[in-house]
Amino acid sequence: EVQLVESGGGLVQPGGSLRLSCAASGFTFSSHVMSWVRQAPGKGLEWVSGINSRGGTRYADSVKGRFTISRDNAKNTLYLQMNSLKPEDTAAYYCAAKRSGWVVTGTRPNDYDYWGQGTQVTVSS
Repeated sequence: EVQLVESGGGLVQPGGSLRLSCAASGFTFSSHVMSWVRQAPGKGLEWVSGINSRGGTRYADSVKGRFTISRDNAKNTLYLQMNSLKPEDTAAYYCAAKRSGWVVTGTRPNDYDYWGQGTQVTVSS
């Protein structure tokens, strides 16, 4: 059974940091491009960041310089280090996987092979 399980979300003050994790199982993690996608309350899905199997990364302009995506293929785990958090970063954060050689920047369900259930991040004072 394929599983993507996100963790690490929570309530944080503006300017604070959080580290999200996404534990993968049931598929060959190292062969898949991984992405973080978020959905703010009342808004559509927004692609945040992606990483290919070799560690190449891309970021949305809204998070560039503040967020860092990484992966540990030995642990089948994806990470998102989020620093200098802003209230507009409040959203449910999802990890998603696609068997591909290129970082995927889409947000449609069929853009990825697998999706996690999400973890909530709330940035508020």
